[in-house]
Amino acid sequence: MVLTCPVGIGRTTQRNQASGHSRRKLLRGGALLVLGGTAAPLTGCDLFDRDDKPAPPPDPLRPMVDEALALAEAYRSSAAAHPDLAGRLNPIGEAHTAHATELARVIGVTLPSAVATAPTTAPAADPAGALAALRALEKTAQQSASTACAAAPAERAALLGSIVAARATHQEALK
Repeated sequence: MVLTCPVGIGRTTQRNQASGHSRRKLLRGGALLVLGGTAAPLTGCDLFDRDDKPAPPPDPLRPMVDEALALAEAYRSSAAAHPDLAGRLNPIGEAHTAHATELARVIGVTLPSAVATAPTTAPAADPAGALAALRALEKTAQQSASTACAAAPAERAALLGSIVAARATHQEALK
């Protein structure tokens, strides 16, 4: 390190007897600048301030995603149990899968690649019983979607309103 200004040994410099800075003072000041320069960026990295924030609460639409997936699975299992109803049930099940996909996109979650949810009840043995059970599921799901729609912010209300309308239509299609 080359010092270009006069550095004194004591309180005064050799040249003009003015007070100067000692080498020790200059080295100490340089070291403090270096340390201060490296510590300042670290404070922005949360090294010194560890205030762990709790995870955000789950999105209120998450149960709607799970419900739509469960409805789609109920339609798939009923269509598998009653192949003669598959033509009526498969499009409705696909609509529920589409609802779950769109809801998942809105709340920022990914859907499982394979639906791991088992149907809550086995499909009825007769086709009329299966249709009645699916109508009851649709009615319950429509009520929960309606409640969610009423509580949702404006940007989500349109999506939930269309899901409510679709579920009402599904009930009529199952008669």
